[in-house]
Amino acid sequence: MSDLRELYQEVILDHNKQPRNFHGIDPHDHEADGYNPLCGDQIHLELRLDDEGRIEDIGFQGQGCAISTASASIMTEALKGHTVEEAKSLFDRFHHLVTDDDAQPDPSLGKLGVLAGVRDYPMRVKCATLAWHTLQAALEEKGEVTTE
Repeated sequence: MSDLRELYQEVILDHNKQPRNFHGIDPHDHEADGYNPLCGDQIHLELRLDDEGRIEDIGFQGQGCAISTASASIMTEALKGHTVEEAKSLFDRFHHLVTDDDAQPDPSLGKLGVLAGVRDYPMRVKCATLAWHTLQAALEEKGEVTTE
C-alpha cells in the first residue's frame, strides 16, 4: 500500500470516528434530509447563512458508513465561510473528482481529495456524495433527497 493511500485511509477513518460539525445548528435557515436506500445511510443537514449569503455555520447528524460520515464531516469543514455559489462550484468539482475516471487531482479541493478513490467503487460514490446532494436539497428548500 502506498504512503498516500495510507494517508487517505487515515483521514477518512479519523473523520468517521470523530466527525466534525456533528450537531444541529440553532438557529438555522436551511435544512434537508438525505437517504441512500442502497446502504441505509441517512443524514440530516442544517445550515445558517449570514447577511452576505455565506455559510456561517453548518452541521449534520445521522448514521452511515465511514465514507458517508467522513465525506459529510470534511464537506462541512470545507464550506464554512463560503458563499452558496462557491459551495455549488465546490460540489461540481468534487462530483467530477469522484465520478470521472479521467479526473486529475484538484488541490483546491483540499481534504476532499482523499475521497477520489471512491470512483473505483460505483456503489461508494453515492455514499461520498450523499451529504452534497443533501446540501443541494437544503439550499433549494426541497426538504429531502435520495441518491436513487
